[in-house]
Amino acid sequence: MYTNQQNAGERLKMIAEQLAEEVTLRQYERQPDLRQRFGPSGIARTRQDSLYHLRYLAQSVSLESPLLFIHYIIWLKVLLMQYKITAEDLRINLELMKDAITAEVKPPDREVILSYLEMGMYHMRGEESVPSFLQPDRPYYREAEQYLGLLLDGQRRQAAEFIMRLYDDGIPVQDIYLHLFQQSQYEIGRLWQLGRITVAQEHFCTACTQSIISQLYPRWIQAQSGRKRLVATGVGEELHEIGLRMLTDFFEMEGWNTFYLGSNMPAESLIRYLKEQPADLLAVSVTMTFHVSEVVRLIGMIRSHGELDGLKIMVGGMPFNIDRDLWKKVGADGYAPDAGTALEVAEQLIPGTRRREN
Repeated sequence: MYTNQQNAGERLKMIAEQLAEEVTLRQYERQPDLRQRFGPSGIARTRQDSLYHLRYLAQSVSLESPLLFIHYIIWLKVLLMQYKITAEDLRINLELMKDAITAEVKPPDREVILSYLEMGMYHMRGEESVPSFLQPDRPYYREAEQYLGLLLDGQRRQAAEFIMRLYDDGIPVQDIYLHLFQQSQYEIGRLWQLGRITVAQEHFCTACTQSIISQLYPRWIQAQSGRKRLVATGVGEELHEIGLRMLTDFFEMEGWNTFYLGSNMPAESLIRYLKEQPADLLAVSVTMTFHVSEVVRLIGMIRSHGELDGLKIMVGGMPFNIDRDLWKKVGADGYAPDAGTALEVAEQLIPGTRRREN
């Protein structure tokens, strides 16, 4: 049974493309200079951007989580600067979106949607800064800074050698994952958002880290006894997989048998796999907010199969980090912000899973 907010969010999803078209036409009428500023492709890009805004808004409303849309608008304002889209351009776009929703959506859905939109518009007024994820007071700050510098300089081999030396010098592999790989990936994302690196550089750095992770495997991986089984997957057309891979490795280090299925796994195929290869824990990751509905759908389908009643489901990813109560709304059993915390959550969900030191 849908709540009023869920109904409103679903209604907005249904008409999002129509609204995006309307907003784009109105914005070019109001700002004719956009044609000169952005050229022949500008209209298509504005339409696509408007559709993204509406999808984020709809998902935020459906999940009863204003934080998701507020965070998106703050992030977006910084991101668009690198594309010469000003805060005023964004403000006009959102104002026109408000007008279109007012005209096309009837009460009570209209009031619910507009309240979320207005919260996002309010929070875009201030000046936003995006602090670095590499801070001097954090563990292995200098090592993380040096590793990131090697990646950004395109020195893949030197970066790999640097990590291997740290491991051989006794830095635990878990610390390398959390404090070098994870923090450098966050920082790479920040640099891309600010327009300081290109998409190609971001992809190169991520590919390097994935390669180095693979090179580390022979140094720590060992045959597992199969006490517990973890299945890990992503939903939607997600391209960000490195966080879920790191989580899977952490569980492998802890003695679990792990099965990483990658992203964009069809729900029906996953359920069939879980029936054929029973697991104790399913880890589901999502990066983009408008894919959270896929998590809701997936968990609902799993819960409808009695054979999977004993399966615990843990979720993670950016939307859940933004709204720390979101995991409850999607029907999961738990949530973890990172791989280290995921082991602690797994212990709570399935007692007796942590290794004990002699």
